[in-house]
This record gives sequence, C-alpha cells and structure tokens, in this order.
Amino acid sequence: MARLTALPATAVTAVSLVLTLAVVTMWLGAAMPWPVALVVGLGVDGGWLATLAYERRLAAQGDHSDAVTGVGWSFGLVATGVLVAHALTAEADTGAWLAVAWLPLAAKALWLVHGLWERTALTENALGAIRGIQQEARDEAAVARARLRAEAATEETRLIAVTRAGARVARVQAETAKRLSDAWSTLEAARSGEDTGRALTSVTTRVTPDVTLRWELPVWGPTEPVAALESGPALTDAELDAVVDEIRTSRVPALSYREMATRFRAAGHSASEVRLRAAWKRVAA
Repeated sequence: MARLTALPATAVTAVSLVLTLAVVTMWLGAAMPWPVALVVGLGVDGGWLATLAYERRLAAQGDHSDAVTGVGWSFGLVATGVLVAHALTAEADTGAWLAVAWLPLAAKALWLVHGLWERTALTENALGAIRGIQQEARDEAAVARARLRAEAATEETRLIAVTRAGARVARVQAETAKRLSDAWSTLEAARSGEDTGRALTSVTTRVTPDVTLRWELPVWGPTEPVAALESGPALTDAELDAVVDEIRTSRVPALSYREMATRFRAAGHSASEVRLRAAWKRVAA
C-alpha cells in the first residue's frame, strides 16, 4: 500500500531534478562555462536529494529532525525560485515554464504525504482486528434494533388486544345497561299507568282485601335474608300498623319501605315479609 504514495513522489522528484538541472545549465551556460553551470545544477539537485535521503532514513528509524526538514524545504524553494526566474526571463513560452516551476515544491509535498502515510500505516493483523471489532459492533447494533422492533411489535399487539377486549366489555355493558333501562322504564310506566292500576286492582281485589292501586317496583341490589318463621310474640295487625307508621314517619320526608324494614328489625320487632309489606301499604295509603 505504501507504493500508492511513494511512486508519485518518486516520479515527480525525478522530473523536478532533471528539469532543474536542465534549466540551470541552459540559463547559466550563457553567462559562464557550461561545466560550471552543470556543477551548480548538480549542487542544487544534490542538496535536495541529500536532505530527502536523510529524511527518509530518519523516518525509517521512527525519528524526525526539524533542521533537516527545513534544509530540504530550502533547497526546494531555491529550485522553485530558479525555475520561476528562468520562466520570467525567458523570451518565449513563459507560461509553460511557470506551469512546471512548482514541481520541486510538489515533490516535497508528496514526500510529506508519503511520510504521514507510513506513520499511520497498520499491519494486516491490526486491520483485520479493527474490521472484526467494527463488524461485531454492527452485529450488536443490528441485534439491538431487531430486539427493539420485536418488543415494540409485541407491545403493540398486546395493546391492540387489550383495547379490543375493553371495547367488547364496554359494548356488552352498554347493551346490558340499555336493556335494564328499557325494562325499568317499562316497569315504571306500568306502575304509574292509570289503566294498569285499575286492571291490577280488579285482579287482586278478590285475592287481597283492601289492596291499593299503587304497587312497588322490584328492589334491585343486595337483600337481607329474613327468618322464615316469626320469633317472639306475634304482633296484631293494628300493633304492626302502629309500629310501621311510627318508624316510617320518624324522619321527614318519610322513610322508604326498605329503610323502614331495616329499622323495624333493628328495633327487635319480628314479622313476616308479607305481613310487613301489607302493613306498609295500609299506613302509606
């Protein structure tokens, strides 16, 4: 993998050295003997190569020298300056010479990038371990996401089931309440109807003397068991009527039959449910 950065840096360095040597020889050859110009060009390229070789040696040892790096960049700036000066003084193709004047600095930059690559390079074992860790992290994240989605779907299913069950219960309760309300309304209408009262009176008069037109609705709710047989001395109808009337009128407004019956038995009196209700009807008439 190091060749990806080493080959471009080497190629640009070679072109830069050849170009610098040629420019120095041609430019200075007109003012001095060409051997002298060749020596000057080789000196610039030699200093450039010497500092580059020393930097590479230090990099191979895991070391670095700011002084050597500074000298190397100085030789690069000198080479670039020579190329720029030659391009500016050339009578023709000034733009073309300026276009290649940056090659020494480009070569230094590429070697800098190559050095950074080498300092951060890892072995195949390390890269394999990193890939394994990353893959393990991705697997765990995928499993966690799948678990969360499954739990969310399960909770959604449970909530839907509970909601539907609650809705069914609510519908059944509403239907039951409606039926009870209709039945109670029917009973209330029958209880308060004048024709119904006369019909019931005509039927029950022969069976129960002194029956009244008003009859009670059935009591819905818990009831208290009563003894099948009366305990203690039985009260006569007159005494029973007096006790029932006294309990019934003990509070304003008068007590209902249910409250009166509770207080009647709490006071220690005894009477069958039939006689007690008959007494209630007589005193409430």
